[in-house]
Amino acid sequence: MRLRVGYQIGYEFPQPTPIILMLNVHYTRVCDLETPDHAVVYPPVVMSGYRDTYGNWCSRFLAPAGGLQISASAIIRDSGLRDPVAADAQQVRVEELPQEVLVFLLASRFCDSDRMLDLAWTLFGKTEPGWARVRAVCDFVHNHIAFGYEHARVTRTASEGYEERRGVCRDYAHLAVAFCRALNIPARYCTGYLGDVGLPPPYPPGDFAAWFEAYLGGRWHTFDPRNNVPRASRVLIAQGRDAADVAITTTFGDNTLKSFRVWADEV
Repeated sequence: MRLRVGYQIGYEFPQPTPIILMLNVHYTRVCDLETPDHAVVYPPVVMSGYRDTYGNWCSRFLAPAGGLQISASAIIRDSGLRDPVAADAQQVRVEELPQEVLVFLLASRFCDSDRMLDLAWTLFGKTEPGWARVRAVCDFVHNHIAFGYEHARVTRTASEGYEERRGVCRDYAHLAVAFCRALNIPARYCTGYLGDVGLPPPYPPGDFAAWFEAYLGGRWHTFDPRNNVPRASRVLIAQGRDAADVAITTTFGDNTLKSFRVWADEV
């Protein structure tokens, strides 16, 4: 199948302000693009790019004072298959993990797994290690947190999400990642497009989605505690330790978000 993915984001800046974008399709999916997903900025600016520590593509520029619009629209090929299930995937012992995944065992800004060790082992210590344990984490998080855009707060940590029992998709992902790390399962935060392919209408407003990947059986597997069912047509944008690593925009000064629209529709 083919998907049209894109966004249109409007800002107002009181003065010239540096900004970093992380909005390009992840390098693992670039070969699926039929048309480029270049960010278009109006008014035009000089932009440069680089790869961050996790391989995500970042763009940086100086936003002029006044209104600014950032947009992109691209066509990407997709298998249309739902997230694969590997129920026999086993947990890898810490001493046998590849060095490059060890960072995803550590506590981070929003995934404060060090605060949740006792709770994680109390809740999940008796579940079977591996896929079943991660599924148990997802089931718990899905049922524990009440979803609502009105509950969004950019400073909420995983432990606070557990205590407050409300949030948006990033809070589901943060809590599940923190539990997994506390249980010695490497887990990384993911953000990207997730449309409504295969689902009945009515559809909610478009948005970027958050999910996570757990390292089991020698590879990374996708889990989504917010939706808690395999979904089709995810398009990854970025991966990191938590949302702080993969913010779609990072601005270094005052600004007002004036408009925000995201789409991921089957063509």
